Amino acid sequence: MRNRFILLLTVFALIVSACGSDAEEATTTTAGGDTTETTAGGGGDTDTGGQTDGGDLLDVVLERGELNCGVNETLPGFGSRDTDGNLVGFDVDLCRAVAAALFGDSEAVRYEPLTASARFEAVNSGLIDLLSRNTTWTQSRDTDLGLDFAPTTYYDGQQLMAKASDGFSSGSALSDIEGATVCTNAGTTTEKNISEAASALGVNITLQTFEDFDIVMENFKSGACQVVTTDGSGLISRKASDPEGTDWVVFPEVPISKEPLGPAYAQNNSRFGDVVRWTIFAMLIAEEAGIDSTNVADAQANPPNDEIGRLLGGEGELQTAMGIPTSAFFDVISQVGNYAESFDRNLRPLGLERGLNALWSDGGLLYPPPAR
Repeated sequence: MRNRFILLLTVFALIVSACGSDAEEATTTTAGGDTTETTAGGGGDTDTGGQTDGGDLLDVVLERGELNCGVNETLPGFGSRDTDGNLVGFDVDLCRAVAAALFGDSEAVRYEPLTASARFEAVNSGLIDLLSRNTTWTQSRDTDLGLDFAPTTYYDGQQLMAKASDGFSSGSALSDIEGATVCTNAGTTTEKNISEAASALGVNITLQTFEDFDIVMENFKSGACQVVTTDGSGLISRKASDPEGTDWVVFPEVPISKEPLGPAYAQNNSRFGDVVRWTIFAMLIAEEAGIDSTNVADAQANPPNDEIGRLLGGEGELQTAMGIPTSAFFDVISQVGNYAESFDRNLRPLGLERGLNALWSDGGLLYPPPAR
């Protein structure tokens, strides 16, 4: 009996020792190479999502003094390089707007160009604070992948693009691609959507996916793919910005999916999420009120006693309670503009109209809650 008791004590001691060893060795590396401890049994279950011990993401970003933002660099209108090599676009503007709200400086951003398949790991590893890269809000991304989504900034839908010289037109239907090779991005909702839609109609296709959409388009232009598919806005962007685009047609008229696009960040960072969320709402409320970058200074100098006055730092403002400067949303509008300014600057030149992305008062889906 005594020997059994000693044996049990020995086994217990070994178990405790092993547990303690796991807790000490489990680490995760965050952006910048800093290493932080995680709890035993890690393996991703306790991902910090950009946080450090003792503070949440908002504190981390404010202390750093710069926003790490993941973007596209290959999609004109949303995220691409201008002739000087600078990143510009509708999604890039959101990075700038959030930086303006946080620091009063829309240029306080470190951009991380990302492929579609690399974007989610970049969030969960802490490489970026905010993902602003034409990303669809889905159930699996909101749960399994550990992301939280800010309000939708662009309501889209998946369409297809083919060549008029191959017999296609804007009136073509999904059934017209029977036997075609269809190309799209890997790691996106589009590859699943097209497979499901074709299968439901009994349409046989060969689906090829590539990491980089530039490679998708190279295959399309060479004829290796007869059809290319992604969000309708992305197809229109490519068609409008390519000299060969005059031969390309986008169809069907009614998209084959819903694609609510918007920014995302690591789960359980509600204070940081509030800043992103209300930056978007402030841009929309400003548009509702007719406030833009050209007249926001006058509005701030004589703030009305309403939600615009509060957003611009007047009586009853809530920015300081959020942990950001009183002037946060004034800085957003003065440096980046309201929603309409960003849309008109980046997307309207491609031929994209507001449509679903109009304010609710103009028949669209954009409906910001009151700032009070």
